[in-house]
Amino acid sequence: MNETNTGLGNDCCRPIASGPALLELIRSVRAPLAVYKDKHGSLSVYPATKDVTVTNDYSPVATLPPLYPEWLGDRGFCAVHGVRFAYIAGAMARGIASIDMVVAMGKAGMMGFLGSAGLSVEQIQQSICAIQASLNNGEAWGCNLIHTPDAPDLEMSIVQLFLQLGVARISASAFMSMTPALAAYAYKGIYRDRDGVICRANYVFAKISRPETAAAFMKPAPQAMLKQLLERGLLTEAEVQLAQNLPVSEDITVEADSGGHTDGQILTALFPTILDLKHQLSEQYQYQRDIRIGAAGGLGTPSAIAAAFALGAAYVLTGSVNQACIEAGTSQAVKQLLTQVRTGDVAMAPCADMFEAGVKVQVLKRRTLYAPRSTKLYEIYKRYDSLEDIPAAELDQLEKSIFRQSLTSVWQTTKRFFETRDPAQLAKAEANPKVKMGLIFRWYLGSSSRWPIDGDEDRLVDYQIWCGPAQAAFNDWVRGSFLEPAENRAVVQVARNLLEGAAIVTRAQQLRTFGIAVPQNAFAVVPQKL
Repeated sequence: MNETNTGLGNDCCRPIASGPALLELIRSVRAPLAVYKDKHGSLSVYPATKDVTVTNDYSPVATLPPLYPEWLGDRGFCAVHGVRFAYIAGAMARGIASIDMVVAMGKAGMMGFLGSAGLSVEQIQQSICAIQASLNNGEAWGCNLIHTPDAPDLEMSIVQLFLQLGVARISASAFMSMTPALAAYAYKGIYRDRDGVICRANYVFAKISRPETAAAFMKPAPQAMLKQLLERGLLTEAEVQLAQNLPVSEDITVEADSGGHTDGQILTALFPTILDLKHQLSEQYQYQRDIRIGAAGGLGTPSAIAAAFALGAAYVLTGSVNQACIEAGTSQAVKQLLTQVRTGDVAMAPCADMFEAGVKVQVLKRRTLYAPRSTKLYEIYKRYDSLEDIPAAELDQLEKSIFRQSLTSVWQTTKRFFETRDPAQLAKAEANPKVKMGLIFRWYLGSSSRWPIDGDEDRLVDYQIWCGPAQAAFNDWVRGSFLEPAENRAVVQVARNLLEGAAIVTRAQQLRTFGIAVPQNAFAVVPQKL
């Protein structure tokens, strides 16, 4: 009998030790495998099916069950949220994580978060209604809530909109501590069922990159904050009482080196720390339910996804790789740029929403000058107390090369924006020239994230494109495959290939732990149309 026979008939066969047949078995993740040992101690593999027997020269060592992509991660996560796969397409601001992306993910048995940060309340409402019209069979989805420390009323108004429209999940990003808006959302509608189990109507997915921030979400909200929400009529007495035994969030997303807001953390260092913290707090507060820890940041290849699950991730969340997808709410020019990203093509640069505090985001630096120009604006902001203090020559250069108009004109546009968004900011600006300067500089930072979405060719060099190193890794992986062109990058195809590949990599590693000489190309997964 040929040693590389892969037939599944009733013949008595020798297990497979190497070669293309072993590679095929490794990639057939939905079939159970058996590991055998011959009389010399050499190990081999064969399909573990009832109608297959092996020669008497081999004795069984172990059996590996099927490894479906659906089984990666925490199946409890899938059960709680009603998804088939423990995979999320993360929120990318200004609607880049679009209605179409959220709907596609939901219909595929995955989850997507609408990139509602940077959208008006009216735009968010319209987007939610559109998603609800398409996902009306219990599919899982959610919206982004980004922290706006300079506009807490806006944060609360968006939360109230979510509650009013029945948005059951939010992705909370850029939070450094607990806020009343988050607590109000997390605890609204909680109740105790017939068995005495506390049930929640709303789920907060907290994106964190620091242990102290994670702790704030894994603990119940502070008593003083709950009391304040009760006094404001935002929570009932019953809800406040139950909230004392429930963490704000049961889904914590550990964010490593991602596009946009990031601390540039290393997943393999940060994730175990957060996992240990979860165990400590769960024991301290005697929680009756599990807190699920997911992974995000730098996940652009099957090996990265497999590594995240191997760390213990309940779910994975991708971001950068989805921005070049068909469904992404950005221009074709941006998508083409993203397909060309290579290692080293990203940089840190000031962001609009927390410019004055020096907060930075990770952006694409290939063919764009946003990073150096925004950095220059921040340096000027730190150096001077008002526009009048800036030397005339430097001011002239700003108006000609960066703003391309007078700063007086920019201020008029800025005033109109804040008159509707946050009038209190205007009052501060009129009283403090440095605040005014900051708002004017933020016009450039805010506009630079809109120009790429609109595909404004005249502003190509000023494009602010949020991007992490995962995009380069993804491009390297798909080069030469059907997923290389942007027009073929459907978000579900990307997700399925990453998960399928992760299952194959995991299966190869499983066999290697048994001592099987797994060929190196078993870890090199080629994208397929799935």
